[in-house]
Amino acid sequence: MPKKAQKRVVMARRVARRWVTGLAAPEYRLRILYGMTEIRQLPNLMRSFRDGRIAMEGVDLGSLPDLGVKENFDSLEIWTRNREALSKMQAWFEDRGFETSGVW
Repeated sequence: MPKKAQKRVVMARRVARRWVTGLAAPEYRLRILYGMTEIRQLPNLMRSFRDGRIAMEGVDLGSLPDLGVKENFDSLEIWTRNREALSKMQAWFEDRGFETSGVW
């Protein structure tokens, strides 16, 4: 490889690294397992909470503007960048009898 091409590749990697590190942020996830206690349309309820149409006691909506919701076969997975708010949501679900995977 000619010297000029090597320099160009190295510079592209540096630019890409700066761009990715500028946008990257830690993301925390919580899995709520379906079991004996099941709320109908739980994914829709979580999306409504994210959009501000409903409220959850003890969980501040302002701290979860980037809440993601995904329904799996046997669980509901939610994620956000705010670990404290997700821990509050975990406690909220566990108080109502749901099993969770814990915040990870």
